[in-house]
Amino acid sequence: MAYTTIAQALRETLYQQMVRDERVFVLGQDVGIFGGAFRVTEGLYEKFGPARVRDTAISEIAIAGLAMGAALTGLRPVAEFQFVDFMTNAMDQICNHMAKFRLMSGGRVTVPVIMRAPFGATGRAAQHSQSLEAWFAHTPGLKVVMPATPYDARGLMRAAFQDLNPVIFLEHKMLYGATSPGGAAASAVGEFAQSMTPAPEDDYEVPFGVADIKREGKDLTIVATSLMVHRLLKIAEEWQSAHGISIEVVDPRTIYPLDMATIHRSVAKTHRCLVVAEESGFAGVSAEIAAQISEDSFDNLDAPVMRVNALHTPHPFNYTCEAFVLPNEARIKQAIQTILM
Repeated sequence: MAYTTIAQALRETLYQQMVRDERVFVLGQDVGIFGGAFRVTEGLYEKFGPARVRDTAISEIAIAGLAMGAALTGLRPVAEFQFVDFMTNAMDQICNHMAKFRLMSGGRVTVPVIMRAPFGATGRAAQHSQSLEAWFAHTPGLKVVMPATPYDARGLMRAAFQDLNPVIFLEHKMLYGATSPGGAAASAVGEFAQSMTPAPEDDYEVPFGVADIKREGKDLTIVATSLMVHRLLKIAEEWQSAHGISIEVVDPRTIYPLDMATIHRSVAKTHRCLVVAEESGFAGVSAEIAAQISEDSFDNLDAPVMRVNALHTPHPFNYTCEAFVLPNEARIKQAIQTILM
């Protein structure tokens, strides 16, 4: 059986890990009876009961604190936050405690917590639409994961269970292939069905710090994350057909650790690079990637590295305004044209 959506791939991976390891439990707001904000934990409550699928209060501080304490006693908690935006309430526990305890204890203490959260804009306005991967990647001690396909989601979740460090697992709402209980969420799964690589039932891991070349090319390297991977694959096919331009699309898959070696090799081949991500461009992961390319691959560049990101403004509620703020197709194509000139 193949798992064809990210929600299904994650759900089945969690289920299988809970079967094989009784230390694993799930906690978060509405993860139990409700089945999770985007149906990832659906059915787990019925299979494992309230002791291992724990509904919590509406408190991110409590979710993070409970997960941290449980991990310190030897359990393997998987904490779901309904929106990545609300993880900001628990930044002290996550960035000032979980991320530092292993080093501060000389390795005697580990905090193997997996923290899952949906991110990205889907018409939910400024407080439910952000892409905050840079906040977490900036903190030493945290691993930051951003899968773009069911295959990667399942393999990266497997790897997360083998890691003794706290892992931030970010999942784009548009890629779940499931709707939130509060109403039908916008979804891009149908639009990008061809590039949503399914996950096999077999056990496998996608190691952290290993990027994936989603499309081979020779004229331009585009580094893209999460939902933007699929948008760029579609645009790359269009440019190949219309202009004969061969675009290579590189998906880092993990933001930290970041596989710059694969990106550098791609740039050495194409001599041009564009970075596209939904995050705000100012002081973001895209800026870090662009800086490292400029520092370490400068002699291979035939044009400056460019970025296309969300505009540096709170996300508007209106769909038309939101589309303008996000890294849309028009801005991406304009950047490609500028780099290739």
